[in-house]
Amino acid sequence: MTTTSVPGELPGTTMSDEAYGVLRASAALWVGTSVLITNHVGQVLVQHVDYRDTCLLAGGAVDKNESPAHAAARELVEELGVTATVDQCLAVDWIAADSTGAPAAMRFPGEILYVFDGGVWDEDRIGEIRLPPSEITGIEFAEPARLPELLSPTDARRALSALRARINAAGTVLLENGLPLAATVLDRLAVLQTARPTYRYPWHHGPAPRNLTVTQAWAWLFAPDGRVLVLLEPHTGIAILPGGTPEEQDQGDPVATLRRESDEEAAAQFENPLLLGHVTDPAGRRGYLRYAAALTSVGPARPDPATGHTYTRVLATPEQATELFDWGPAAADQLAAVHEARQQLGLPRAGRQPVTELDVLTPITELPATGL
Repeated sequence: MTTTSVPGELPGTTMSDEAYGVLRASAALWVGTSVLITNHVGQVLVQHVDYRDTCLLAGGAVDKNESPAHAAARELVEELGVTATVDQCLAVDWIAADSTGAPAAMRFPGEILYVFDGGVWDEDRIGEIRLPPSEITGIEFAEPARLPELLSPTDARRALSALRARINAAGTVLLENGLPLAATVLDRLAVLQTARPTYRYPWHHGPAPRNLTVTQAWAWLFAPDGRVLVLLEPHTGIAILPGGTPEEQDQGDPVATLRRESDEEAAAQFENPLLLGHVTDPAGRRGYLRYAAALTSVGPARPDPATGHTYTRVLATPEQATELFDWGPAAADQLAAVHEARQQLGLPRAGRQPVTELDVLTPITELPATGL
Protein backbone atom coordinates (compact mmCIF):
# COMPACT_ATOMS: atom_id res chain seq x y z
CA MET A 1 0.00 0.00 0.00
CA THR A 2 1.01 3.65 -0.44
CA THR A 3 0.79 6.01 2.51
CA THR A 4 2.15 9.30 3.76
CA SER A 5 1.19 8.64 7.38
CA VAL A 6 4.75 7.85 8.48
CA PRO A 7 6.51 10.89 10.01
CA GLY A 8 9.47 12.03 7.92
CA GLU A 9 8.64 9.94 4.88
CA LEU A 10 8.10 11.47 1.47
CA PRO A 11 4.74 11.14 -0.32
CA GLY A 12 4.47 7.93 -2.26
CA THR A 13 6.37 5.72 0.23
CA THR A 14 5.25 2.13 -0.13
CA MET A 15 4.60 -0.01 2.97
CA SER A 16 3.34 -3.53 3.31
CA ASP A 17 0.06 -4.07 5.09
CA GLU A 18 1.95 -5.83 7.88
CA ALA A 19 4.38 -2.94 8.33
CA TYR A 20 1.58 -0.42 8.32
CA GLY A 21 -0.29 -2.47 10.93
CA VAL A 22 2.77 -2.63 13.15
CA LEU A 23 3.23 1.13 12.82
CA ARG A 24 -0.34 1.91 13.77
CA ALA A 25 -0.31 -0.59 16.65
CA SER A 26 2.75 1.14 18.07
CA ALA A 27 0.75 4.38 18.27
CA ALA A 28 -2.36 2.78 19.79
CA LEU A 29 -4.15 4.31 22.80
CA TRP A 30 -6.56 2.88 25.30
CA VAL A 31 -10.22 3.88 24.97
CA GLY A 32 -12.44 4.55 27.96
CA THR A 33 -15.78 6.06 28.95
CA SER A 34 -17.24 8.12 31.77
CA VAL A 35 -20.87 9.05 32.39
CA LEU A 36 -21.74 12.39 33.98
CA ILE A 37 -24.89 12.02 36.09
CA THR A 38 -26.41 14.74 38.30
CA ASN A 39 -29.34 14.98 40.65
CA HIS A 40 -32.02 17.67 40.51
CA VAL A 41 -29.90 20.18 42.47
CA GLY A 42 -26.85 19.88 40.24
CA GLN A 43 -24.69 17.55 42.32
CA VAL A 44 -22.54 15.01 40.48
CA LEU A 45 -22.65 11.24 41.06
CA VAL A 46 -19.23 9.89 42.04
CA GLN A 47 -18.29 6.34 42.93
CA HIS A 48 -16.05 5.21 45.79
CA VAL A 49 -14.02 2.20 44.67
CA ASP A 50 -11.92 -0.41 46.45
CA TYR A 51 -8.92 -0.29 44.13
CA ARG A 52 -7.83 3.35 44.38
CA ASP A 53 -7.92 6.19 46.89
CA THR A 54 -9.78 8.63 44.65
CA CYS A 55 -13.35 8.49 43.38
CA LEU A 56 -14.50 8.00 39.80
CA LEU A 57 -17.43 8.86 37.61
CA ALA A 58 -19.38 5.84 36.42
CA GLY A 59 -17.71 4.21 33.40
CA GLY A 60 -14.74 2.11 32.42
CA ALA A 61 -12.71 0.60 29.62
CA VAL A 62 -14.09 -0.03 26.15
CA ASP A 63 -13.84 -3.71 25.26
CA LYS A 64 -12.51 -5.04 21.97
CA ASN A 65 -14.90 -4.36 19.06
CA GLU A 66 -17.22 -2.39 21.39
CA SER A 67 -18.39 1.16 20.71
CA PRO A 68 -17.81 3.80 23.42
CA ALA A 69 -21.57 4.43 23.79
CA HIS A 70 -22.27 0.72 24.22
CA ALA A 71 -19.44 0.48 26.75
CA ALA A 72 -20.86 3.38 28.77
CA ALA A 73 -24.33 1.78 28.90
CA ARG A 74 -22.80 -1.58 29.85
CA GLU A 75 -20.79 0.00 32.67
CA LEU A 76 -23.94 1.63 34.10
CA VAL A 77 -25.53 -1.81 34.35
CA GLU A 78 -22.41 -3.43 35.83
CA GLU A 79 -21.56 -0.66 38.29
CA LEU A 80 -24.96 0.80 39.24
CA GLY A 81 -27.45 -1.84 38.14
CA VAL A 82 -29.28 0.75 36.05
CA THR A 83 -30.23 0.39 32.38
CA ALA A 84 -30.12 3.71 30.54
CA THR A 85 -29.79 5.04 27.02
CA VAL A 86 -26.40 6.69 26.47
CA ASP A 87 -26.36 8.66 23.23
CA GLN A 88 -25.15 12.19 24.02
CA CYS A 89 -21.39 12.81 24.20
CA LEU A 90 -20.30 15.86 26.21
CA ALA A 91 -16.54 15.64 25.74
CA VAL A 92 -13.72 13.63 24.18
CA ASP A 93 -10.48 13.81 26.14
CA TRP A 94 -6.98 13.01 24.87
CA ILE A 95 -4.97 11.85 27.89
CA ALA A 96 -1.19 11.90 27.57
CA ALA A 97 0.76 8.81 28.63
CA ASP A 98 2.71 10.77 31.25
CA SER A 99 -0.20 12.79 32.66
CA THR A 100 -1.72 10.36 35.16
CA GLY A 101 1.23 9.04 37.15
CA ALA A 102 0.37 5.49 36.11
CA PRO A 103 2.95 2.91 37.27
CA ALA A 104 5.46 1.79 34.66
CA ALA A 105 4.27 -1.80 34.98
CA MET A 106 0.88 -0.77 33.64
CA ARG A 107 2.50 0.33 30.35
CA PHE A 108 -0.12 3.04 30.00
CA PRO A 109 0.09 4.33 26.40
CA GLY A 110 -2.32 7.25 26.81
CA GLU A 111 -6.08 7.20 26.34
CA ILE A 112 -9.01 8.62 24.47
CA LEU A 113 -11.86 8.96 26.95
CA TYR A 114 -15.46 9.76 26.03
CA VAL A 115 -17.62 11.57 28.58
CA PHE A 116 -21.32 10.87 28.03
CA ASP A 117 -24.29 12.75 29.44
CA GLY A 118 -26.15 10.46 31.82
CA GLY A 119 -28.78 13.13 32.47
CA VAL A 120 -30.48 14.33 35.63
CA TRP A 121 -31.65 11.45 37.84
CA ASP A 122 -34.70 11.85 40.03
CA GLU A 123 -35.22 10.11 43.35
CA ASP A 124 -36.91 7.12 41.70
CA ARG A 125 -33.99 6.50 39.34
CA ILE A 126 -31.49 6.97 42.16
CA GLY A 127 -33.49 4.45 44.18
CA GLU A 128 -32.92 1.87 41.44
CA ILE A 129 -29.15 1.87 42.01
CA ARG A 130 -27.80 -1.52 43.03
CA LEU A 131 -24.07 -1.76 43.63
CA PRO A 132 -22.05 -4.84 42.68
CA PRO A 133 -20.50 -7.06 45.39
CA SER A 134 -17.01 -5.72 44.70
CA GLU A 135 -15.17 -2.72 43.20
CA ILE A 136 -17.85 -0.08 43.92
CA THR A 137 -18.03 0.47 47.68
CA GLY A 138 -20.43 3.41 47.64
CA ILE A 139 -21.75 6.41 45.78
CA GLU A 140 -22.48 10.01 46.65
CA PHE A 141 -23.79 13.09 44.91
CA ALA A 142 -21.13 15.75 45.35
CA GLU A 143 -21.16 19.48 44.80
CA PRO A 144 -19.14 20.30 41.66
CA ALA A 145 -16.65 22.31 43.73
CA ARG A 146 -15.78 19.13 45.69
CA LEU A 147 -14.71 17.17 42.61
CA PRO A 148 -11.04 18.28 42.86
CA GLU A 149 -10.83 16.83 46.38
CA LEU A 150 -12.63 13.59 45.48
CA LEU A 151 -11.21 12.77 42.03
CA SER A 152 -7.69 12.69 40.64
CA PRO A 153 -6.59 16.03 39.15
CA THR A 154 -7.10 14.95 35.53
CA ASP A 155 -10.43 13.28 36.30
CA ALA A 156 -11.67 16.38 38.15
CA ARG A 157 -10.66 18.71 35.32
CA ARG A 158 -12.41 16.45 32.83
CA ALA A 159 -15.59 16.18 34.89
CA LEU A 160 -15.84 19.94 35.42
CA SER A 161 -15.13 20.62 31.74
CA ALA A 162 -17.87 18.16 30.77
CA LEU A 163 -20.30 19.70 33.25
CA ARG A 164 -19.66 23.18 31.84
CA ALA A 165 -20.10 21.77 28.33
CA ARG A 166 -23.48 20.37 29.35
CA ILE A 167 -24.59 23.74 30.75
CA ASN A 168 -23.19 25.61 27.78
CA ALA A 169 -25.12 23.44 25.29
CA ALA A 170 -22.56 23.90 22.51
CA GLY A 171 -22.16 20.24 21.58
CA THR A 172 -19.25 17.88 22.20
CA VAL A 173 -16.04 19.60 23.33
CA LEU A 174 -12.49 18.43 22.70
CA LEU A 175 -10.19 18.18 25.72
CA GLU A 176 -6.50 17.53 26.29
CA ASN A 177 -5.70 16.17 29.74
CA GLY A 178 -9.09 17.41 30.93
CA LEU A 179 -8.84 20.97 29.60
CA PRO A 180 -10.80 22.27 26.59
CA LEU A 181 -8.96 23.18 23.42
CA ALA A 182 -11.37 26.08 22.92
CA ALA A 183 -12.22 27.50 26.34
CA THR A 184 -15.63 29.12 26.80
CA VAL A 185 -16.32 31.95 29.22
CA LEU A 186 -17.45 29.32 31.75
CA ASP A 187 -14.10 27.52 31.41
CA ARG A 188 -12.07 30.70 31.49
CA LEU A 189 -13.58 31.74 34.81
CA ALA A 190 -13.53 28.16 36.21
CA VAL A 191 -17.27 28.30 36.88
CA LEU A 192 -18.42 25.69 39.45
CA GLN A 193 -14.89 25.08 40.75
CA THR A 194 -15.69 27.39 43.66
CA ALA A 195 -18.62 26.33 45.83
CA ARG A 196 -21.93 27.80 44.79
CA PRO A 197 -23.47 30.00 47.53
CA THR A 198 -26.28 28.01 49.11
CA TYR A 199 -29.74 29.58 49.34
CA ARG A 200 -32.00 26.54 49.74
CA TYR A 201 -34.86 28.64 51.04
CA PRO A 202 -38.59 28.15 50.41
CA TRP A 203 -40.18 30.12 47.58
CA HIS A 204 -43.25 32.32 48.15
CA HIS A 205 -45.27 34.08 45.47
CA GLY A 206 -46.16 37.72 45.95
CA PRO A 207 -44.84 40.48 48.22
CA ALA A 208 -43.06 39.85 51.48
CA PRO A 209 -45.08 40.20 54.71
CA ARG A 210 -44.72 43.52 56.51
CA ASN A 211 -42.95 41.92 59.49
CA LEU A 212 -40.23 40.49 57.23
CA THR A 213 -36.97 42.42 56.89
CA VAL A 214 -36.04 42.71 53.21
CA THR A 215 -32.29 42.22 52.98
CA GLN A 216 -31.87 41.66 49.23
CA ALA A 217 -33.59 42.42 45.96
CA TRP A 218 -32.44 40.58 42.83
CA ALA A 219 -33.82 40.65 39.31
CA TRP A 220 -34.14 38.36 36.32
CA LEU A 221 -33.33 40.91 33.61
CA PHE A 222 -34.50 39.69 30.20
CA ALA A 223 -32.86 40.45 26.87
CA PRO A 224 -35.19 40.60 23.84
CA ASP A 225 -34.33 36.99 22.92
CA GLY A 226 -35.65 35.61 26.22
CA ARG A 227 -32.29 35.05 27.90
CA VAL A 228 -31.35 36.69 31.19
CA LEU A 229 -28.37 38.66 32.44
CA VAL A 230 -26.08 36.74 34.82
CA LEU A 231 -22.98 38.17 36.49
CA LEU A 232 -19.87 36.02 37.03
CA GLU A 233 -17.38 36.99 39.72
CA PRO A 234 -14.00 37.36 37.94
CA HIS A 235 -11.84 35.57 40.53
CA THR A 236 -14.13 32.69 41.48
CA GLY A 237 -16.64 32.27 38.66
CA ILE A 238 -19.49 32.47 41.19
CA ALA A 239 -22.75 33.47 39.51
CA ILE A 240 -25.18 36.07 40.81
CA LEU A 241 -28.22 37.88 39.50
CA PRO A 242 -28.15 41.69 39.30
CA GLY A 243 -29.29 43.28 42.53
CA GLY A 244 -28.18 43.57 46.12
CA THR A 245 -28.73 45.00 49.57
CA PRO A 246 -30.96 48.03 50.26
CA GLU A 247 -29.17 51.21 51.27
CA GLU A 248 -30.43 54.37 52.95
CA GLN A 249 -30.48 56.28 49.67
CA ASP A 250 -33.04 53.79 48.30
CA GLN A 251 -35.59 55.07 50.86
CA GLY A 252 -37.10 51.66 51.43
CA ASP A 253 -37.95 51.14 47.74
CA PRO A 254 -36.69 47.71 46.54
CA VAL A 255 -37.04 48.75 42.89
CA ALA A 256 -34.73 51.70 43.62
CA THR A 257 -32.29 49.18 45.12
CA LEU A 258 -32.50 47.10 41.97
CA ARG A 259 -31.91 50.05 39.68
CA ARG A 260 -28.92 51.27 41.66
CA GLU A 261 -27.33 47.83 42.07
CA SER A 262 -27.92 46.81 38.44
CA ASP A 263 -26.23 49.99 37.28
CA GLU A 264 -23.31 49.65 39.72
CA GLU A 265 -22.68 45.94 39.09
CA ALA A 266 -23.53 45.59 35.41
CA ALA A 267 -24.15 49.05 33.91
CA ALA A 268 -27.60 47.68 33.14
CA GLN A 269 -30.91 49.54 32.93
CA PHE A 270 -34.38 48.02 32.74
CA GLU A 271 -38.08 48.80 32.51
CA ASN A 272 -41.40 47.23 33.54
CA PRO A 273 -40.23 45.49 36.75
CA LEU A 274 -42.60 42.77 37.97
CA LEU A 275 -42.46 41.38 41.49
CA LEU A 276 -42.24 37.58 41.27
CA GLY A 277 -42.11 36.68 44.94
CA HIS A 278 -39.57 36.12 47.68
CA VAL A 279 -37.58 33.53 49.57
CA THR A 280 -37.15 33.49 53.33
CA ASP A 281 -34.31 32.35 55.53
CA PRO A 282 -34.81 29.35 57.86
CA ALA A 283 -35.72 31.62 60.78
CA GLY A 284 -38.41 33.32 58.70
CA ARG A 285 -37.16 36.79 59.63
CA ARG A 286 -35.37 37.90 56.47
CA GLY A 287 -36.73 38.09 52.95
CA TYR A 288 -35.05 38.15 49.57
CA LEU A 289 -37.19 39.66 46.83
CA ARG A 290 -37.12 38.49 43.22
CA TYR A 291 -38.22 40.65 40.29
CA ALA A 292 -38.33 40.24 36.53
CA ALA A 293 -37.87 43.07 34.04
CA ALA A 294 -36.93 43.82 30.44
CA LEU A 295 -33.40 45.09 29.82
CA THR A 296 -33.23 48.37 27.94
CA SER A 297 -29.47 48.99 27.80
CA VAL A 298 -26.12 47.72 29.02
CA GLY A 299 -23.12 50.04 29.07
CA PRO A 300 -19.37 49.40 29.33
CA ALA A 301 -18.37 47.18 32.24
CA ARG A 302 -16.86 48.94 35.24
CA PRO A 303 -15.86 47.99 38.80
CA ASP A 304 -18.65 47.53 41.31
CA PRO A 305 -18.10 50.22 43.97
CA ALA A 306 -19.11 47.79 46.72
CA THR A 307 -16.59 45.04 45.85
CA GLY A 308 -14.12 46.58 43.42
CA HIS A 309 -14.79 43.67 41.06
CA THR A 310 -15.66 44.06 37.41
CA TYR A 311 -18.16 41.30 36.78
CA THR A 312 -18.20 39.31 33.57
CA ARG A 313 -21.68 39.68 32.12
CA VAL A 314 -23.26 36.80 30.25
CA LEU A 315 -26.62 36.00 28.73
CA ALA A 316 -28.03 32.57 29.56
CA THR A 317 -31.40 30.91 29.44
CA PRO A 318 -33.21 30.91 32.80
CA GLU A 319 -32.64 27.14 32.95
CA GLN A 320 -28.90 27.55 32.44
CA ALA A 321 -28.83 30.26 35.09
CA THR A 322 -30.43 28.04 37.72
CA GLU A 323 -27.75 25.38 37.08
CA LEU A 324 -25.18 27.92 38.28
CA PHE A 325 -26.96 28.46 41.61
CA ASP A 326 -27.50 26.15 44.58
CA TRP A 327 -31.10 27.00 45.40
CA GLY A 328 -32.33 23.51 46.13
CA PRO A 329 -35.72 22.06 45.13
CA ALA A 330 -37.44 25.48 45.42
CA ALA A 331 -35.52 26.63 42.33
CA ALA A 332 -38.14 24.89 40.16
CA ASP A 333 -40.93 26.99 41.68
CA GLN A 334 -38.98 30.20 41.15
CA LEU A 335 -38.21 29.18 37.57
CA ALA A 336 -41.91 28.69 36.87
CA ALA A 337 -42.61 32.19 38.20
CA VAL A 338 -39.81 33.57 35.99
CA HIS A 339 -41.40 32.13 32.86
CA GLU A 340 -44.82 33.40 33.86
CA ALA A 341 -43.34 36.90 34.16
CA ARG A 342 -41.51 36.49 30.84
CA GLN A 343 -44.83 35.84 29.15
CA GLN A 344 -46.34 38.92 30.81
CA LEU A 345 -43.43 40.94 29.43
CA GLY A 346 -44.22 39.62 25.95
CA LEU A 347 -40.82 37.95 25.49
CA PRO A 348 -40.06 34.61 23.79
CA ARG A 349 -38.83 31.50 25.55
CA ALA A 350 -35.16 31.14 24.63
CA GLY A 351 -34.04 27.85 23.19
CA ARG A 352 -31.08 26.14 24.82
CA GLN A 353 -27.92 27.64 23.33
CA PRO A 354 -24.35 28.54 24.31
CA VAL A 355 -23.89 31.07 27.09
CA THR A 356 -22.84 34.39 25.53
CA GLU A 357 -20.46 36.90 27.05
CA LEU A 358 -22.12 40.28 26.67
CA ASP A 359 -20.30 42.63 24.33
CA VAL A 360 -21.33 46.27 24.64
CA LEU A 361 -20.51 46.66 20.95
CA THR A 362 -23.79 44.82 20.37
CA PRO A 363 -26.58 46.96 21.85
CA ILE A 364 -29.07 44.95 23.89
CA THR A 365 -31.88 46.21 21.69
CA GLU A 366 -30.25 44.64 18.63
CA LEU A 367 -30.22 41.09 19.98
CA PRO A 368 -32.51 38.86 17.91
CA ALA A 369 -35.87 38.40 19.64
CA THR A 370 -36.17 34.72 18.74
CA GLY A 371 -36.92 31.68 20.81
CA LEU A 372 -38.85 28.45 20.84
